[in-house]
Amino acid sequence: MASSATTMTARLMLSMAALVMLLPCSATATASNANQDQQNVFVLDNYGARSDGQRDDTQALAKAWNAACSSSRPAALLIPKGKSYLLNPISLSGPCKSTVVLMAKGTLVAPPSRSAWSEDNRSHWITVQGVTGLTVTGGGTINGNGDIWWKNSCKTNKALPCTTAPTALTFHLCNNLKVENLKIVNSQQMHLSVEDCTNVQLARLSITAPGTSPNTDGIHVTRSKNVQVSDCVIKTGDDCMSIEDGTHDLHVTKVVCGPGHGISIGSLGDDDSRAEVSGILIDSVQLYGTTNGARIKTWQGGSGYAKDITFQNMIMDNVQNPIIIDQNYCDSAKPCKKQESAVQISNVVFKNIRGTTISKDAIKLTCSNDASCSGIVLENIDLKMQDGKGDVQSTCQNANWRKAGTVIPQPCEAKN
Repeated sequence: MASSATTMTARLMLSMAALVMLLPCSATATASNANQDQQNVFVLDNYGARSDGQRDDTQALAKAWNAACSSSRPAALLIPKGKSYLLNPISLSGPCKSTVVLMAKGTLVAPPSRSAWSEDNRSHWITVQGVTGLTVTGGGTINGNGDIWWKNSCKTNKALPCTTAPTALTFHLCNNLKVENLKIVNSQQMHLSVEDCTNVQLARLSITAPGTSPNTDGIHVTRSKNVQVSDCVIKTGDDCMSIEDGTHDLHVTKVVCGPGHGISIGSLGDDDSRAEVSGILIDSVQLYGTTNGARIKTWQGGSGYAKDITFQNMIMDNVQNPIIIDQNYCDSAKPCKKQESAVQISNVVFKNIRGTTISKDAIKLTCSNDASCSGIVLENIDLKMQDGKGDVQSTCQNANWRKAGTVIPQPCEAKN
């Protein structure tokens, strides 16, 4: 019996010892997992950032980006709240090993001097290119510090030569991209540009610059497919949205625009180029005090097409040109020469649009003599003069259109 009891005690002690040995291993594994989780959050301040908005933090962001982009597990790059980071022109490139969330809670600010840009590369400030599965969010601010650029624009001072100014935030060759919950202010030129991208979601963006700031488009989309824009407020000195060549399957919903130049498809076909745009839906947009409302603009001499486009459920308030198609667009210091080709415009619907205008010509369909607009539909339109000051009218040239429902003003001639 004694021998048996001794044996059982020995076995129990061995089992307890084994359990004790296992516990540290488990704790170590847990700690290791926690460390790995922490390592997947890359805080900008840990890479040498000064975070005072005065000293250059460009290299710190480059290092933090490279670390996050190189992570084999999903990574987050954190720009801390309540701090400001001065950035010279920078390009954040992929491909990355895993998905990355750029959590911008603080402020990124551009240099106050144009000398930060080289003479041969003035078109970009912050560029993100070649990244798949990127999310940019956080509620922070991207400040282009654009005042010095606007003062030196030929559109502000016609005695100055016309030169390129930077786009604040450019996404190039990015797939499965989300940009949401950000403030972009006072860009040097365009605020946000989506170029050569696929599957893009832009949401809850606040984009703001003075109404007098030149060429400060809010959102610019070109050569991109499957793009969704929703719940954005855009107040700038140029197009709230500019939709250009190579844009296909773009859906825009719940956007508030103004001041600015409205929602523009184009300009297309400049310098005798070919342009292709299709599958555009602009839905539930409010425009306040804008130069234009729903607009398509193309240059003479171009080729290609702009087709399958719908502007619907739009409210205009004090808009100068609520509905406008212009195939004779010319943004040049010299008069544009008459040419014999144009981008073909077809299957365009203007539907459920109401509000006020400061121009008697509430509907302008100015199409080319050589490539008239076809398949234009005006449905349930109700546009009146601001403060009831007179009647509104339409002007049409070479436009093949039909109406549905009530259309005020009556479009040119009684056609059905």
